[in-house]
Amino acid sequence: MDEFDLDVMLQRALDRLALLAEASEVLVSTLDADEALRRVCRILVPQLADWCSVELLGDDGRVRRAATAHRRPAGASARLREGPVPPPPPDAGGPLARALRGAGPLLVGGRGGAAPAPGGCTGGAWEGELLGAEEAASAIVAPLRARRRVLGALTVARTAGGPVLGADEAALVEDLAHRIALAVDNARLHAEVQRTAEQFQHALLPGLPDVAPVELAARYRPARVGAAEVGGDWYDAFRLPGDGTALIIGDVTGHDVRAAVAMSQLRNMLRGIACDRTEPPGMILRRLDLAHHALSDTTATCLYGILRPLPDGRWQLSHASAGHPPPLLATGRGDTCYLDEGRGLMLGVDPHGARPSATAVLTAGCTLLLYTDGLVERRGEDLETGFTRLRHHTAALARRPLAELCDELLSGLLGDHHPDDTALLALRLPPATQG
Repeated sequence: MDEFDLDVMLQRALDRLALLAEASEVLVSTLDADEALRRVCRILVPQLADWCSVELLGDDGRVRRAATAHRRPAGASARLREGPVPPPPPDAGGPLARALRGAGPLLVGGRGGAAPAPGGCTGGAWEGELLGAEEAASAIVAPLRARRRVLGALTVARTAGGPVLGADEAALVEDLAHRIALAVDNARLHAEVQRTAEQFQHALLPGLPDVAPVELAARYRPARVGAAEVGGDWYDAFRLPGDGTALIIGDVTGHDVRAAVAMSQLRNMLRGIACDRTEPPGMILRRLDLAHHALSDTTATCLYGILRPLPDGRWQLSHASAGHPPPLLATGRGDTCYLDEGRGLMLGVDPHGARPSATAVLTAGCTLLLYTDGLVERRGEDLETGFTRLRHHTAALARRPLAELCDELLSGLLGDHHPDDTALLALRLPPATQG
């Protein structure tokens, strides 16, 4: 072996390390498993193969082609497409079927590999639909294994006319398959934790009472970026002794189990105090702050309101805020204003401070929105811009059905990648009776 051969071997080793490093970087760049797999396929083609695909196994045993890539996309057959794949027959003995059962990596048609079937690496009727259609002269199929489970398979292939795959490439593909399997497993674990967190959060939130003729609607939207954690946003509404209805929105600082526990404590304490005491909202919040101070060192914002009918057909809202964004009132014609009186410090700051109350008279047919700061806050943006944006959206939706208004506000203001949890409680008063 001369110096030239050593230089070639060294360069190949460096190229493989660079490929592994690039693939590893894209695998950790997102928790979206399908997007990560597509990025890896775009790296493998053309650096390692003429085409490649990744098949994933579902918990129900179904097979899905999650990502593909081809050196000449226009020349790829219809078989090389993402989507469901018929499960392999129990007696299928081709490389892909075997890899999905945990065998491999399997080298077919390459240097030292099994001889290809006539017409290419068909590997049996089931796999021939893909491998034969793409005219694979050599292929490596490796299982995706993590935590003693087979999650799928990675296939890389080269067509006729170029260098064939060999044992060195098989070792590289095995390493790639291991890293891909870990990424897929991590993404699935993250999704499972996120689903559990969301279910826990929704379980903590109450159902809404029937307070006809007033209409109530509520929404909770978990954050869509960052870690999968429970949060401290909550809403509540219930009938008070007499003719009043309590309206509550709040947000405990933090995004963890501690915040969720503090939220649950605050909600239950506020329910008990509100039902026991016939006092202005500011006094109710002061009692809540005293109790919260004795039990927890967390801080929170909260808005507490009491809605009561007036003899003349209008409605009275008494309310107080502990550092919470003000309610937004919208008339049936689309006129909007914030009820920013009755403001006080956050809960957990000064339990002995004064907490003022405020009163507003609401006219027939108007809509009242109570919300957490996730609906208006944007990183790097002035908060007033968020308040203005909410007013404009609400004014445009003021005549829509209440449930539709809530859904449109969330979709229009939050999008798909909002960084904070958001809770929304909305009410609509009955329209004026026709005399």
